Amino acid sequence: MAKNKTHKGTKKRIRLTATGKLMRRMAMGSHLLTKKSANKKRKLRKGAVVESNDTSRLSGLLGE
Repeated sequence: MAKNKTHKGTKKRIRLTATGKLMRRMAMGSHLLTKKSANKKRKLRKGAVVESNDTSRLSGLLGE
């Protein structure tokens, strides 16, 4: 049986933490930043944990 291939687009956007959680970037943080407050932009710099209902689908794409 063939091996599962890693989805390269997902690999570039999602990373696996040491405890096994999936981390992603926050949306709305790449452009049109002049109208956003400094507080909002600071919060957008942090990563976010992938929701539990998406975890199994994304870990399948990552070959986990």
